[in-house]
Amino acid sequence: MAAATSAVYPGASTVRDGRLAIGGCDAVELAREFGTPAYVMAEDDLRAAARAFRAALAIHHDGPGEVIFASKACPATAVLRLFAEAGLGCDVASGGELHLALKAGFEPARIHLHGNAKSAEELRLAVQAGIGWVVVDNADDIAKLSLVLPEGRRQRVLLRIRPGVDADTHAAILTGHAESKFGLDPREAKAIAADPPAHLDVQGFHFHLGSQLNDPTPYRAAIGVLAGLGDQPVYSLGGGYAVAYTADDRPSGIDASVAAVVEAAHDLLGPGKRLIVEPGRSLVANAGVTLYTVESVKHLPGGARVVAVDGGMSDNPRPMLYDAAYEVCLADRCDAEGEPATVVGKHCESGDVLIRRARLPAARPGDVLVTPVTGAYGHAMASNYNGVRRPPVVFCADGDARAVVRRETYEDLGARDL
Repeated sequence: MAAATSAVYPGASTVRDGRLAIGGCDAVELAREFGTPAYVMAEDDLRAAARAFRAALAIHHDGPGEVIFASKACPATAVLRLFAEAGLGCDVASGGELHLALKAGFEPARIHLHGNAKSAEELRLAVQAGIGWVVVDNADDIAKLSLVLPEGRRQRVLLRIRPGVDADTHAAILTGHAESKFGLDPREAKAIAADPPAHLDVQGFHFHLGSQLNDPTPYRAAIGVLAGLGDQPVYSLGGGYAVAYTADDRPSGIDASVAAVVEAAHDLLGPGKRLIVEPGRSLVANAGVTLYTVESVKHLPGGARVVAVDGGMSDNPRPMLYDAAYEVCLADRCDAEGEPATVVGKHCESGDVLIRRARLPAARPGDVLVTPVTGAYGHAMASNYNGVRRPPVVFCADGDARAVVRRETYEDLGARDL
């Protein structure tokens, strides 16, 4: 495996004699033990990323601050528990994510409830759990909170603004532009902060610009919008830090990304503010790979080669949703030179294509195929399309592997039937 390509695999991965190992565990043996498809995560990479974010914020910001995990990226209880133990807070965007965060051991005071369409029931659950922060997205959040809060109790909140800042990313994951479905108009947020309802303890402002952002310029522009809304003690600066999906990607890295955002905050908001950063993808993406089994290989007229695996859009919808690009290798021939191939899934959709421009050696049915950078939004977005069972999540460290989420059974598919 070339050095540039290896950069997208977990740091705790190796290739010896062409065989890929994750956390000291041979990928082919993992496929035999846990079956495929399977999400495999290097436990040490998760801890290292958490440490790196906390260190970066401590180095570049001399005031109070917090790193909170955007749990939508990988809401597996074991992942959440690891980050709670690593000292992170947690961002949740539904009652289900709130339930998982509490189950994993996050202190309620360190949980932030987000969402543009919070139900009264979700807000009630959050209030009953005593979570620390509700991020107000709209006027209806304010009205619903007045109904679910006990008389005389105030809820600590941040006001999410729509800064009207574009960023260079896919339109589907752009969230801070003027037409975004997320956040309050800055003028509305300023008015609420200046004269808040009696049941709200407004502590500051929040924004989120989108995902896979390499250029820090939009962050500075959005922070400039916050600076014009009146002085507050707390500013949540979102996440969206880019990761490498292919050998051609060159993201800034954790330290540089945090440094750029914090520098803008210091310049525009002044010293002593409590700064919150909300990484999701950048904590988990490169820690994970997905293992598949090759089921068929077709050679089409014109020379095209189509390699079909036992998963696809049910375990990774991102290529279909965002035209996301991935690398690929065969687990026992990871350093072999390859020829052009298209890797497709098993689902009843022509669009079920995982990798359009792959390079693989001669693949055969039974081979274990690996796609890296699936620690984010794989498990989170998995479905039962075509009646497939959602994959397990397997943690690997120091040569030991353990399933932390089991594979669904066929009985599970009908478990909700009445």
